[in-house]
Amino acid sequence: MPDVIDRKITAERSVTNTRVIDAPREKVFNAWIDPKLLALWWGPRDFDNPRCEIDAVPGGRIHIDMRGPDGTIYPMSGTMQEVKAPERLVFTAIAEDHDRSPHLESLTVVTFEDLGGKTRVTVVAKAKGFTAAAPQMLGGMDAGWTQSIEKLDALVA
Repeated sequence: MPDVIDRKITAERSVTNTRVIDAPREKVFNAWIDPKLLALWWGPRDFDNPRCEIDAVPGGRIHIDMRGPDGTIYPMSGTMQEVKAPERLVFTAIAEDHDRSPHLESLTVVTFEDLGGKTRVTVVAKAKGFTAAAPQMLGGMDAGWTQSIEKLDALVA
């Protein structure tokens, strides 16, 4: 992963999540790159995103502050690696402490397959953790992506 420099890896995880969404590919793709729409579905159930910024061009920055049900803010920053509308997105994401120290970094590849008015979305996320908290965070990746994609489905359907 391009942003990782001399960090001790404490854990690694890879997840793949695929779902057919009853909406056209362009609409589904747009929900990933429009910050107002992204804020409505990103993250697990019962989380919201008081800050959601994305510059959907190669080299563009991402910043999302997820807020948990208890009010805790979980900051995430990243960089867009590839944007091929409406087919593919590749980005890094770094889950950070409030002092901007990284807990983990992931490389995420999202593909959007046109199914004639429906869209098959496949998310492949590979992550490396760097702190004692990282294994627990990585353990929630599958559920987090599943719930996020369910929220995306509900938004665009």
